[in-house]
Amino acid sequence: MEQKQKLVIKVGTSTLTKGSNRISYAVIEQLARQILSVRGAYDVILVASGAIATARQFAEIHQVSTAQIDSKQALAAIGQPKLIRIFDEVFGSLGLQVAQCLLTYRDFDNDTARENVKNTLHKLLEFGYIPIINENDTVAVDEIVFGDNDKLSAYVAIISGAAILMLVTDIDGIYTQNPHLHPEARLIEQVAEVEQVKAFIEERENGLGTGGMTSKVYAAELCLRHGLEMRIVNGNQPDFISGALNGQFPHTRFNGNLHEPA
Repeated sequence: MEQKQKLVIKVGTSTLTKGSNRISYAVIEQLARQILSVRGAYDVILVASGAIATARQFAEIHQVSTAQIDSKQALAAIGQPKLIRIFDEVFGSLGLQVAQCLLTYRDFDNDTARENVKNTLHKLLEFGYIPIINENDTVAVDEIVFGDNDKLSAYVAIISGAAILMLVTDIDGIYTQNPHLHPEARLIEQVAEVEQVKAFIEERENGLGTGGMTSKVYAAELCLRHGLEMRIVNGNQPDFISGALNGQFPHTRFNGNLHEPA
């Protein structure tokens, strides 16, 4: 039987909360249904942010200052089991089985750990489980401070040998200017080299996730360096996974082969 390609889907906090301060069960159910629709062609690995947002939703801890890193780590520790429980309940209701994997960058730097992660992901997919990955925020702060799992998802895509990394966020992709500030900004749909778009990055704080376009461009740089394709997709689009894969709506696609003649 022909082996399926691997698709890594990273869903950011802004998508999972639908722009609110609560995790959206409807978004997670829609995500599960979409994964079901593409499982015939792809083995799916999910990288999910939102642990801190989940803790704020369920825990009454009024004295926590989210400006402090250790407070964010504590919130992540509270929210992570609740978040995976939501995924387990919603995905399970549709017949999808999930497994939790908490990783740090040290897991990718160490040869033995990297091989163990790779083997675990391979076996989970072989068993029919969907790995749901997040940073282990208790011992690492990289994605808490900057990235919202953008960079982590790139490493997961590389180590798993994925064909495509899809970053699902609340915007259509990379624009010539920040579209929130400049209505005349144009979407850049095809990128062959990351240097082509770095000058266009203009961040805007949205108060939710920490993964602005800077971290997404860095993730794209990692992917292109390893021959992987990466796409930035708006999670507000209907059927955004299959729609992006089939080119049904505009989004930004990073592929090093785009500048080569057909």
